[in-house]
Amino acid sequence: MTATEDRIADPGEIPRTWADVVTTARRTTSEGLVVGTSGNVSARVGDVVLVTPSGVPYDRLGPGDAVGVDLDGRQVLGELTPTSELPMHLAVYRATDARAIVHTHAVHATAVSTLVDELPLVHYMAAALGGPVRVAPYALYGTEELAGHLLAALDGRTGALLRNHGTVTYGSTLDQAYDRTAQLEWMCRLWLTAATVPGHTPTLLTGAQVAEVAGKLRGYGQR
Repeated sequence: MTATEDRIADPGEIPRTWADVVTTARRTTSEGLVVGTSGNVSARVGDVVLVTPSGVPYDRLGPGDAVGVDLDGRQVLGELTPTSELPMHLAVYRATDARAIVHTHAVHATAVSTLVDELPLVHYMAAALGGPVRVAPYALYGTEELAGHLLAALDGRTGALLRNHGTVTYGSTLDQAYDRTAQLEWMCRLWLTAATVPGHTPTLLTGAQVAEVAGKLRGYGQR
């Protein structure tokens, strides 16, 4: 048992969560949300953040490649260098109740980030992300400036677009964070598709309509 695992109530949670981080990261490539080693995934276990390493193809990661840092960014697990976007991940964990984060360079979402300051309310599933998805201003990747822009865009939301960059979503589980990413990419694709039909302008929902959906979604699914 490592010193890091000794600080966790269930030491087995570290390897299980790392396996889920790797699986989720591989999904982002297999489902076309990232290319190569772009994007990154993380999950929080207690005060340890497990995060994908910088510049390592996800299909090469195994159980012994776990990378963990504390909430101040000090590496407490593994030898590989954490993702360059670590400041962004840590900022979200410190400011929200996030337990998992997915960052991608999804094509349609990134395209939308270059066109608008907020994704138009083209579909009611914006409610699943807390409302209209904002676009954080551009800043150099891996910087505290970008992390600050992201936190402002995430205010009251669980997902945001990064200008000329990509997406960030978070959730209570990796599955939830990933599903929100996929939903955001789908909504961006939907708006781009509708907006490019000559002679037509997409009809949009109102904030009140989306808020109504948010209430209904709280009772959605199996109990």
